Amino acid sequence: MTVNEIKTQISQGELNKSFSLLYKDTAEAQKRYLSACDSFCATFGEMEDIRLFSAPGRTEIGGNHTDHQHGRVLAGAADMDVIAVASKNSDNIIRIESEGYGTDVIDLNDLDYKKEQEGTSLSLVRGICAFFKEKGYSVGGFNAYTTSNVLKGSGLSSSAAFEVLVCTVLNCLYNDSKLSAMEIALISQKSEREYFGKPCGLLDQCACSFGGFTAMDFADPTAPKAEKVDFDLSASGYTLCVVNTGGNHADLTQDYADITLDCKAVANYFGKDFLRDVSFSEFKKALPSLKGKVCDRAILRAIHFFNEDARAEKQKALLKEKEFEGFLKLVKASGDSSYRFLQNVYSATNSAEQGITLAIALTEEILGECGVCRVHGGGFAGTIQCYVKNECFENYKAEIEAVFGKDSCIPLKIRSVGGYEVK
Repeated sequence: MTVNEIKTQISQGELNKSFSLLYKDTAEAQKRYLSACDSFCATFGEMEDIRLFSAPGRTEIGGNHTDHQHGRVLAGAADMDVIAVASKNSDNIIRIESEGYGTDVIDLNDLDYKKEQEGTSLSLVRGICAFFKEKGYSVGGFNAYTTSNVLKGSGLSSSAAFEVLVCTVLNCLYNDSKLSAMEIALISQKSEREYFGKPCGLLDQCACSFGGFTAMDFADPTAPKAEKVDFDLSASGYTLCVVNTGGNHADLTQDYADITLDCKAVANYFGKDFLRDVSFSEFKKALPSLKGKVCDRAILRAIHFFNEDARAEKQKALLKEKEFEGFLKLVKASGDSSYRFLQNVYSATNSAEQGITLAIALTEEILGECGVCRVHGGGFAGTIQCYVKNECFENYKAEIEAVFGKDSCIPLKIRSVGGYEVK
């Protein structure tokens, strides 16, 4: 199909069934995809066989900082996404023009790791192609224009969304869509770890690839388990949102690393590398001798892990049973544990900046019994997550944005699909 033919389909509402799977507002989706088609033409000119793709950001639902200890996590695919207008080419070169970021060009004859490209989107695309070939899948050239509304620094994982999008394009254009959601997640993670240079877990990629609510268990990281959980949040009477409190993530690397190091110190006391391999009863029994062998903060963070790991499993069960009020109680318990035990609401090295702490305090004051909130994702700076009764949401949004700025409160829809070809 040509760009003009695709644009006609969009304008006449022929893609609205797909759009309704992905977005709250199909009219806004039409405008966005029409604009992306125009930008594709402006970049690459008129081409045949134009196709449309989308991959979602993600929101952490339960399991705050459990994945790196091989724990359990519950996540959801958000309706904020990265989209692509793409078309095959015959020159064995991938060209991806990303709105606001320029063009990545990858010659598929050279997929070797390049140290100087670490930390760039170019490295992610190169790595994805290399690992597609390594696993026996096909790769080929294409031109693509991408645009994203997954806010960077919001904890919604714009990088994983981009990775899953590139995998989805290759999967559909050259592999008859035969890769599974887990295969796409694993290739995305491997590219981020080995080519981009970030030792990430698998949570983000799984959530973006599977769609809907996804429960994950990383007890065996070589064969992680992922289970989609059937729950319609839109029928719950609550609005899910995140509040972007701002803050600088650049100086938080050590804060994030210290959580892993503290957990490792406790696990090592028991001769293990990860807390998931230590039983809670064994941990409690050893507390008198553990005290003094590791720092107090490490013990508190271990307490958080054991309780949060079990809580994520309970949250999964409650959603499956449609027991949403019980689920919300565990959301609050998760937030309280992150605040008190994990201690990732602000950096100890910059205690004057406490955007997350302030947002939690204000949210609890504004909402009272009308909702719950928790720190979202890595913490220390960035976002909180809230579930707000529908009738209270507009007032909450107005009051919290009066403090943190216009559009800092972002309502989310949990979309049922992950990486997806729109057709």
